[in-house]
Amino acid sequence: MAALVLAEHDNTAIKAATLATVTAAMAAAGDVHVLVAGFNAQPAAAAAAAIAGVTKVLLADAAHLADGLAENVAAQLVEVAKSYSHIFVPATAFGRNVAPRAAALLDVAQVSDIISVVSPDTFTRPIYAGNAIATVQSTDAIKVVTVRATGFDAAAATGGSAAIESVAAHADSGKSSFVGREIAKSDRPELTAAKIIVSGGRGVGSGENYHKVLEPLADKLGAAMGASRAAVDAGFVPNDYQVGQTGKIVAPELYIAVGISGAIQHLAGMKDSKVIVAINKDPEAPIFGVADYGLVGDLFTVVPELVKELG
Repeated sequence: MAALVLAEHDNTAIKAATLATVTAAMAAAGDVHVLVAGFNAQPAAAAAAAIAGVTKVLLADAAHLADGLAENVAAQLVEVAKSYSHIFVPATAFGRNVAPRAAALLDVAQVSDIISVVSPDTFTRPIYAGNAIATVQSTDAIKVVTVRATGFDAAAATGGSAAIESVAAHADSGKSSFVGREIAKSDRPELTAAKIIVSGGRGVGSGENYHKVLEPLADKLGAAMGASRAAVDAGFVPNDYQVGQTGKIVAPELYIAVGISGAIQHLAGMKDSKVIVAINKDPEAPIFGVADYGLVGDLFTVVPELVKELG
């Protein structure tokens, strides 16, 4: 019984969510292979081959696979899927775009957003914004599973020596085309990979306050910056800052929530953080229910004082 992991990559390096997905695959199957679908993606294939626990890397290399178009990647995945009992895909924007298409083409049910592997056919996943955990069993011959990266430790990125095997690229579907990509550049860590995150909510009052108050704290800590949906909807920051059920799922070593009340949708995206610090003027704010440390006070006074104490 072998499992296939679809790698998320940029044709050069493997994304961190893939490492956690490999860990999940190893818990379900004894043999783990990785599919790298891209263009001039030999460096990414080499990086996948070095992941501890991976026994084989399949490399599909073609121009129409360069930009990860979901229709083309899903077709490529299905092309090789029938040799496997499990297909594991990171539950990222990329994976959520590809996996349902592959499951539909294979005529199987998808098991979404798992956080643990109970047995080769049984998994757990959060429902109701993480307030309940469902145990799901699949009887499909091929199980298509998306993996919440924060639920699994990352496999070691080095130490493996898997063989790389080239496979024929599936024909271009012609259903979509790549137009362009706008990438936000930042010197800060990427939100989903950061060890420390400073997040702001509606309580910061404005985009100007968000940057004026929170950036000095993030600079002191070398932290990524996040936000609640309320802050994003109010236009304080772009939507790629959003943490929560409809944003990014994070689990840093330290999560500092400033002016965030703690709506259930936000908690679903960050409550697996190792240490949670909440700063809010409302002592009844729900965020204090999950915080390891809570400070009731005016954020416009407390945060600058904290920055001063950090030196």
